[in-house]
Amino acid sequence: MHKNFFSVCLLLLTTITLRAQITGTIIGKTNAATVKSINAVFKDADQQYLHLGTLIKPKQFPKAYFPQKDSLSTSDSGWWCSGFYPGTLLYLYEQTKDPALLKAADQKLQELKVEEFNTSTHDLGFMMYCSFGNAYRLNPTPAYKEILINSAKSLCKRFDPKVGLIKSWNSGNPNDYTVIIDNMMNLELLFWATKVTKDSSYYKIAVTHADNTMKNHFRPDYSSYHVVVYDAQSGAVKQKKTAQGYADASAWARGQAWGLYGYTLMYRETKDRKYLEQAQHISQFILTNPNLPKDKIPYWDFNAPNIPDAFRDASAAAIMASAWLELSGYVNKKDGTVYTNTAKHILNNLSSPEYLAKPGTNGGFILKHSVGHLPAKSEIDVAISYGDYYYIEALARLKQIVTK
Repeated sequence: MHKNFFSVCLLLLTTITLRAQITGTIIGKTNAATVKSINAVFKDADQQYLHLGTLIKPKQFPKAYFPQKDSLSTSDSGWWCSGFYPGTLLYLYEQTKDPALLKAADQKLQELKVEEFNTSTHDLGFMMYCSFGNAYRLNPTPAYKEILINSAKSLCKRFDPKVGLIKSWNSGNPNDYTVIIDNMMNLELLFWATKVTKDSSYYKIAVTHADNTMKNHFRPDYSSYHVVVYDAQSGAVKQKKTAQGYADASAWARGQAWGLYGYTLMYRETKDRKYLEQAQHISQFILTNPNLPKDKIPYWDFNAPNIPDAFRDASAAAIMASAWLELSGYVNKKDGTVYTNTAKHILNNLSSPEYLAKPGTNGGFILKHSVGHLPAKSEIDVAISYGDYYYIEALARLKQIVTK
């Protein structure tokens, strides 16, 4: 009884606080003012990404920008982030109708197409669905459909029914079967494949993976481990640890965001309430965490040892905001208000000068201050491609909500 009363009070306090804090750059006094501000961001982002395109060569995909060195990092098409640049171009084209964005996206899609038969990575959802999935949504051609189906088939080849999961990373030890929480984001491609082919095998693999992840990746407080290593023969859990977080038992911020987003999309695609409840439990962990800053832009790890001086992760904030805007449509009005207001608060702060780059700066990227892999001393306090992608996606979702 006392616990329930405390939870209700905390929820109401959070709602009131967020309502008081949401003012400024993005959130206007009227829906029309909010849309005008969002469109202004889209317009500037259009020019940023066209500029970014001039800095990369054919077959290069932008990964990150290092402001400390004024240096751009790129990859080939096989890197897990390769789909975010064309995906962001397509999101922006949808909003601005700038044909130059579509031309730039088409060029990169042609260079990315080769990955449809890549069975060496679990990240085909990121790579192919964030890019070709958006292309197909805007222009459902047979060519895009074939590429996406081939990509889904390639992803399914990493599923082992003995373990009941899609393998994330290959290991030097053939008996290790490694799965990371990020893999939840790649399941959307499989649901799409079932819809267009009527072949339920893709759907069943996605559900099996999500169920076993829910069983083994989460702690009693609904925070998530980054990595779970299974026995490749028996499927038994061998180890729970981190790779990109502070410690094995810590809550790596982007990992929590992947889980939140992943189980939100699981509910969308299955309407199974256990996934909705999981997304809400993850939300509760994040929103009530004593180490979540007032501006709701999380530290790179909720247990980073040098809080409040730890690096922030704008990418994790953008993913969370996008997820909460979707999740708000699946829950009761009270919870939906909390999720929507939290997302608005995040987007307002990401759209402030602290995080949103001025046009012509930041190497063409949109957001500043993300963290890729701090333990490896890689991509620390940089602009990063997936931060931009989910920020633009979240703004598009917010615009859709306020114009209903």
